[in-house]
Amino acid sequence: MHDTAPISNFDNRLLSSPEETTALAAKFAEIAHQGDVICLDGDLGAGKTHFARSLIQNLQERHGRVEDVPSPSFTLIQTYIAGDLEIWHADLYRLSDPMEVEELGLFEAFENALCLVEWPDRLGADLPHNALILSLKMTEKPGERVLGMASANPDIWFDRLGAMR
Repeated sequence: MHDTAPISNFDNRLLSSPEETTALAAKFAEIAHQGDVICLDGDLGAGKTHFARSLIQNLQERHGRVEDVPSPSFTLIQTYIAGDLEIWHADLYRLSDPMEVEELGLFEAFENALCLVEWPDRLGADLPHNALILSLKMTEKPGERVLGMASANPDIWFDRLGAMR
């Protein structure tokens, strides 16, 4: 993985409803590739699973596949297929040691699949060098979130995020 590197921040974005979160996830589906790691950070109820579910379902719909996308809170990992793309959706909330991640096979998936990781802080120093961190924070207005984006390797993401605007 990598030693702790400085994180570069991209612009914050206001999401005023769950529908806007779904629309943003659809835009991410256009730029997501095999080997991408998108980390979803935020408090309980901030919309991490909603974003991941929306992105996965959008990718699957593009390939004529519709599948239920439950939260992986209890299974820790759910896997999906969208065309030739394997997608891993991980919820690391219940992990207590970064070594448990290795037992899940997640490090291999970081290289061979699109990985959506909720509670990425559980990775510790093993956060992949190419990870994009999406931080969702609730505001006082119901349904509204502020999305922050950051990466330790912004060169990977800068042009791709710019293409979404």
